[in-house]
Amino acid sequence: MLPVYICEDDYEILCIQKEYIEKQILINGYDMKIVVCSRHPEEIIETATSSTQRGIYFLDIELKDEPMDGFGLGSKIRETDPRGFIIYITAFGELAFETFRYHLEAMDYIIKDDMEKMLDGIKQALETITKRMCMEKGGEQKKFFTFKAMDVIKHIPIDEIMFFETSGRTHRIELHALNDRLDFIGSMQELEEQLGEQFIRVHRGYLVNLCHIGELDLKHKEIHMSNGEKCFFSRNAKKLLLSKI
Repeated sequence: MLPVYICEDDYEILCIQKEYIEKQILINGYDMKIVVCSRHPEEIIETATSSTQRGIYFLDIELKDEPMDGFGLGSKIRETDPRGFIIYITAFGELAFETFRYHLEAMDYIIKDDMEKMLDGIKQALETITKRMCMEKGGEQKKFFTFKAMDVIKHIPIDEIMFFETSGRTHRIELHALNDRLDFIGSMQELEEQLGEQFIRVHRGYLVNLCHIGELDLKHKEIHMSNGEKCFFSRNAKKLLLSKI
């Protein structure tokens, strides 16, 4: 069951949102439940950060007389729930672009100056979330690698990772994904233990995803990955590689 959190500083609108979401859950039989409905962001943080479940968050941006706004609340949520569904509901349409500056990956941005449109936006958001969850459950459940790059929590599907490479800087690792490269603090040994048999240490500086090995160049000791990138393997890793692919 997906927990639902609502944070809105206008008590009347808060009650309307709560009642409407509960109605949608009941009518459509959604596997969801409102766990916190509050005007205070601290109450959302206290409950959400103590949970390991992926959540749904309907957040106002302008939270009057509170220590943080909706963007600050969203940032706190992302620290512990990088895959949660954040939907902002606000009267200020021009603030939509701020979600990109904060790297919050909000699912939607609903303007609440029109009550009918606001409720329709909530309805559409719940439908979209349900479809996404059904798609995930319909196939093999995707596994993700979660890490912190700079001040942003990243969530990369493991099957999109080509390999990890040690950086020239101390304790830095470079992740080579399908169409991206990301740098973070870590150690190869910890990654090797965390990711299991799908990844093998082919060189002091490389940890490779077996599923994305295209071919081996034995002469030059190179691994050609499925996205066209190359990395090296050591002489000691040759026998292990040949036994795995």
